[in-house]
Formats: sequence, C-alpha cells, structure tokens
Amino acid sequence: ILDIGAFSSRPGAALISAQEEMDRALPVIEVLRAKYPESKLSIDTFRARVAEEAVKMGVQLINDVSAGTIDEDMFATVARLQVPYILMHMRGLPENMQELTQYDDIVIDVATFLGEKIGQLRDLGVKDIVLDPGFGFAKTIEQNHELLHRVDELHYFGLPLLGGISRKSMIYKKLGISAEEALTGTIALNTILLSKGVQLLRVHDVK
Repeated sequence: ILDIGAFSSRPGAALISAQEEMDRALPVIEVLRAKYPESKLSIDTFRARVAEEAVKMGVQLINDVSAGTIDEDMFATVARLQVPYILMHMRGLPENMQELTQYDDIVIDVATFLGEKIGQLRDLGVKDIVLDPGFGFAKTIEQNHELLHRVDELHYFGLPLLGGISRKSMIYKKLGISAEEALTGTIALNTILLSKGVQLLRVHDVK
C-alpha cells in the first residue's frame, strides 16, 4: 500500500491549508493511478474534504493520524464513503502534541481512547477499521517503548493493528544517532511488532 501524505505530522510541524494539502497530494495520486493502476493507495490526512477528494480519485484507504479529533466531519465522511479507515491515537495537534504526554497507564489510556472511537465509528456504520497506537504522537520515548512491548494488549478489540515506528526518535534518540542511521533499529523494532501480532507496518524502506 502506498501511503500519500502531503501534510507533515511530525512533532512541531506547521499547519497548511486544506487547499495546499490537496494541491500537493492530488496530482501525485493522479499520476500513480495512471501509471500503476493496480496499486493500492492510502491518503494520510486528518481532513475529511481532502480524504473525500482522494477517494474520488481512486484512493482505497483513509489514514487519519487524529482519529477524527481535528475534523469533526471525518467519521461521517468515512461512513458515507465506506472505505477502510486507519484509526490512530494522538492528542492535540502536531505543533503541540508533545506537550500532552501525561498518562495514568499509556497502554490502557490508548486502548480506552481507541475503544471510544471504535464505538462512534460502529454507530455510524463503518465496517473496516485498522488500529494504530500512534508511536511518537503525544508520547515520550519511554512511553513509546512501553507501548511497543505491550502492543499485543490492543488485540482485545479483534481489529488489525498497524505499527508506524520507521526511523522515529524512539529509535535514533535512544541510540544517539540520526534518523538517517536508524534503519537497523527500525528493523529490530518492526520485528518486535511482528512477533506481537501486528499485521501492518508503515515504513520508509520498503525493500
């Protein structure tokens, strides 16, 4: 699956307009659909309007880092479009999420959040949901590693799990290296995710 994202969601990233996001993403989708019609495409966006325009162009999956918390129209849009939806845990916005890292128990709190959102989506008739615990989003390095080693607790919901840890700071800051040097650490942590039953990996180094 090729995940197309035109809005940086890294910590501290600045907001851009919905129009700029579409101006960046939609031409790429158009080229990929034309050159590789057999490819499976995902749109990485927290905006319902962007998601809908992408789906109209042939994208088959919506990947929302905000779990519908930023755009209140997202859940209803997903229900109407009836496409698979990646539900990710995050707090706040990319520019302030790293200030929102207070949890009683990181795994239980993430699970509670996801459970509430699953209920809302089910009530709207959304059938295909993938869960993403949101490594690196509103979490400290230590919290990320606890979540990694307890991610199998999220199988409670009986839904596919996605892990996105590729070249993140939970690897390179822990090792005192750069993101560019974090491939080996990425492979090691992805192996842990797979051993705990995670079915999808979001990566930069596909091969």
